[in-house]
Amino acid sequence: MIVSGRGLAQVTAIGIQTHIGRIGRALLKTKEEETLLHRETGRIVRLITIISLFLVIIIVGLYGFLRGDWTHGLISALTLSMAILPEEFPVVLLIFLTLGAWRLSKRKVLTRRPAVIETLGASTVLCVDKTGTITKNHMSLVSISDNTVTVTVNEKIQKELPEAAHPILEYGILASQRDPFDPIEKELKRAGNVWLHGTNHIHNTWKLTREYPLSRTLFALSHVWRSPNRKDFIIAAKGAPEAIADICHLSAKEKEALLCRVHILASQGMRVLGVAKATFQNGALPTSQHDFAFTFVGLLGFADPVRPNIAKAVSECYGAGMRVIMITGDYPGTARHIARSIGLSNSEEVMTGQELKSMSLRDFRKRVRMVNIFARIIPEQKLRIVEALKANGDIVVMTGDGVNDAPAIKSAHVGIAMGERGTDVAREASSLVLLNDDFTSIVAAVRMGRTIFDNLKKAMSFIIAVHIPIAGMSVLPLLLGMPAVLLPAHIAFLELIIDPSCSMVFEAQKEEEDVMKRPPRGLYTAMFTSRMAGQSFLQGGVALGVVFSVFAAVYFLTKDLGEARTIAFTTLVIVDLLLIITNLSLGRPFMGIAQTKNPVLPRVVFGAMLGLAAMNFLPFLRNLFHFTPLHTVDFLVAVIAGGMSLCMFEMMKFIQLHSKSFQNKILKL
Repeated sequence: MIVSGRGLAQVTAIGIQTHIGRIGRALLKTKEEETLLHRETGRIVRLITIISLFLVIIIVGLYGFLRGDWTHGLISALTLSMAILPEEFPVVLLIFLTLGAWRLSKRKVLTRRPAVIETLGASTVLCVDKTGTITKNHMSLVSISDNTVTVTVNEKIQKELPEAAHPILEYGILASQRDPFDPIEKELKRAGNVWLHGTNHIHNTWKLTREYPLSRTLFALSHVWRSPNRKDFIIAAKGAPEAIADICHLSAKEKEALLCRVHILASQGMRVLGVAKATFQNGALPTSQHDFAFTFVGLLGFADPVRPNIAKAVSECYGAGMRVIMITGDYPGTARHIARSIGLSNSEEVMTGQELKSMSLRDFRKRVRMVNIFARIIPEQKLRIVEALKANGDIVVMTGDGVNDAPAIKSAHVGIAMGERGTDVAREASSLVLLNDDFTSIVAAVRMGRTIFDNLKKAMSFIIAVHIPIAGMSVLPLLLGMPAVLLPAHIAFLELIIDPSCSMVFEAQKEEEDVMKRPPRGLYTAMFTSRMAGQSFLQGGVALGVVFSVFAAVYFLTKDLGEARTIAFTTLVIVDLLLIITNLSLGRPFMGIAQTKNPVLPRVVFGAMLGLAAMNFLPFLRNLFHFTPLHTVDFLVAVIAGGMSLCMFEMMKFIQLHSKSFQNKILKL
């Protein structure tokens, strides 16, 4: 950021030819995956719309041609269309995804694309950065080493750092920013203030002349300082030990000895940086760091502690059938140590960025099935990892923070940007933003995604089931030559129960006990399967049979349409409420009802019963709905009929559960 002064810049590229332009072009080529919700809801809505149009035409035709009453035919068709069309679907999706995003925000996950929440539950691979996500990204200097001596830095060494370690720390600070933001450079500055304060190894008055940044081909950077006599330049470099060995032009034997020491430090979990120095005569500076005559100074070892509960979260992922892949730019030995400490499977096998670069896509697709640790990876290689995993049929979650991570984040099924250290470009390409950069928050988001998907299935099952008795009571009496039972006002009241119940009650339902103990579902697995459809139609058929039986019995006994309509409608409301309860837990018959602790359910039941009481006891509403006064015996009939329907609902669940268990035993045999 330039805040004052004058300058002259030479433009070497504009627009799409710039580095950011190339990233933008890659983002344009990367297509976002269509979520299951879009496909599934579109399929269900189209199917139900076709069925409803077909039935409406039949009702109008029956009334018009058989009874000659086109007006009542249109009214009955309107009632039927209100009963069949699942207008709850958009309400359910909006409420579930909005409240799901709100719940995720409480777990430090910001949702930018709510539709991907349910995709989280289907994820099979979590690709996460090591630094800052698995570890705290709080670097502590713990080791300073030259060719002969290794100094362990701890609290016991206060201001008596051995003289041999001073130059290593000195040139490490010179190769850092004066006002650093990088955690390693912050730690170097802090260490210098503690151990080098008051010595001639701190150079606050030196002037920085030039910087040589990190590059794809060389993981090292250099700072060029004007010497005190203003005649020569002093150059300080730091970076990956192998890169420092390269610019120091070490012999094969020297490089082997150096990498051996690096391996020892890295096996202890340290992040190791090499430090080098050089001088240059006054004149035109070279274009490359390789042109300086660097001398190796030493190694700096940093400890980055693992975040708490990471091992537990990784174990939870394995229990849920998900792989965890750790991606880092660190040395392979450091990555192995961290992997072992968090319980990452196959922690001894590491693939480096250099290996990945030289491997064909076909070979890499085979190798990526077994490798869970990628070290010395540059951001651009993340996209290749994502593409290989997707080609293998995995559902990929990818994290990232840099500008160059954006294509990989966008290409993944669920892209997650880091909120604390992430760039704007990475956040714009992401679906989720991790506000605290913590891996455990990702696992919590996966758990939430699975819970939302489960509850969506329950809500969809309920919607289909509950519309069957409503539609049936609109059509069946007419087909049997009986008077109409449900009027548009009745349908409207029922919708006031259905909408809040399927959106609020099911959304508030707690997670199933095995939500993180089952394998991920396939991304293209239908949300509303034929098995669920069959169960919904059975439930709806039972509800219709109970309600119609009550109506027919009362009507033929009393010949009073108002009384029959009143008792049948009361029964229908009770059956609908019991359908909610039985669908809250599809896998736990009988005892599942007693164990259901849903905070919204009592409110919906109370509101429905209060509205039902008002319709029966307030004359204005009673006349509006064409009801007669409801007696105690009438209410008991409705309650008993509803109880019978609940027993049948739970019996069907019991049979389905045990038949599935029996099938699993047969398959095992």
